[in-house]
Amino acid sequence: MVARAARRERGIGYPARMPTHATFRRLALPVFALALLLQLPLALNPGYYSHDELQWATFAQAGMPAGWADPGAFQYRPLTFATWMALSRALFDTPMLFHAVLVAWGAANATLLALVGRGFGLAPRVAMAGALAFVLTPYAAYTHGWVGCIADLLWVSCALVLALAVQHLRAAWQVGLLAAVLTGAGLLAKEAAFAIPPLLLVAAVFDAARRRRWAIAMLVTTAVCAVYLGLRLDVLLHAPRDGTQYTLSAWNAPLRWFEYQVFAPIPPLMEAFTVLQRPAPVLVAAALWLALVAALWRACGRCAALFLLGGIAALLPVLPLGASWNHYAYGFAAVACMAVAAAWPRATRDGRLAIGGFALLTCLHGAVVMARMHQVGRIQSVFSPALAAALAARPADATLALRLDRDAKPWVFQRLTHQIPSYAGVPIGTRVRLVDGAAPADYRIAADGRLIALR
Repeated sequence: MVARAARRERGIGYPARMPTHATFRRLALPVFALALLLQLPLALNPGYYSHDELQWATFAQAGMPAGWADPGAFQYRPLTFATWMALSRALFDTPMLFHAVLVAWGAANATLLALVGRGFGLAPRVAMAGALAFVLTPYAAYTHGWVGCIADLLWVSCALVLALAVQHLRAAWQVGLLAAVLTGAGLLAKEAAFAIPPLLLVAAVFDAARRRRWAIAMLVTTAVCAVYLGLRLDVLLHAPRDGTQYTLSAWNAPLRWFEYQVFAPIPPLMEAFTVLQRPAPVLVAAALWLALVAALWRACGRCAALFLLGGIAALLPVLPLGASWNHYAYGFAAVACMAVAAAWPRATRDGRLAIGGFALLTCLHGAVVMARMHQVGRIQSVFSPALAAALAARPADATLALRLDRDAKPWVFQRLTHQIPSYAGVPIGTRVRLVDGAAPADYRIAADGRLIALR
């Protein structure tokens, strides 16, 4: 019995028993509660981060269909769109409640991740540490704080529930049925769910005791993905798309992978696609990443391999894209945090310095992302109502020219005025222009979002 307990503490690939009431009381509930607490800045956000949240609120109020019957659309994500519009109809006017729901969803994903880690044989404290580190990464913080990332919450939830089911179900038919249903749901949420089969393959390699069940799940999910591709391959490859970030090229893959690896320990950066704009921090981050991998390898070769191979599997569908985004690496963050946590108990003192330093910078980065998203939300909660009031006071065909104060961040207001059909019932559309400092303007925009009349 002692030997079995010791093996369970060794890390990845040593299965534990089915979760009990004690497991939920001592692991699941504390993880969920602490994950909520760590994300309070996101839950208390009084506004929204970008244009799509404002757009979809308008679509929801207009009763736009979710597009279940339109598989020819480039972004065929009816489960995401239906969920998003339902939440917008119910909660858009109460941003804090909206954000609280998404933060609770993210905390639930962290809880599932902890249970999956425990199912792989990690000690409860180790599984808890990995799950809580996950919510503090800049990838998860961004995903849980931006309503536009509901698709990522959905597909990762499907993957985690499937992993937990494979770990604890006995009957092959149950595993196969759940694999088909959850993979189908994940694909209806976002094409990133193509990562599920390679993730299951990695799990099968590292979990010999349940390899048959992992293999069954992988074969079923692969079949579901093949059917999906058969129906939509031409659309995905050739349909018109909005923005170069969806342009596919195999040459993008190494660069995207590198950006996702080094983004985490660079706290000043808000978004992953800006990584290569700052060469000096990138070189430091790359050195820290190499030290991390070396420490993982010395502590637990299986953990290092899982960090690398599992990370690639989770990122596989997004590596060919033309740009990297924080939320694209949401699944990667889950795998990476659990692999790093699994190696910690066996790391040397020097190894813990490398792992701890990288983890500390990553968590600091997540805190910075939370703070900035909260700041943008406060600006939006002032700016959008002020803009709607200014437009409502003018004829329906009138436009507004807005000039930014020197300390106002252009990217914030570019997003908050980009293709917004209406706000609070006031049509916006093309009625707003941001002008430079030399051009005539009707209002100037203060850094906090207030509009100050100029004429």
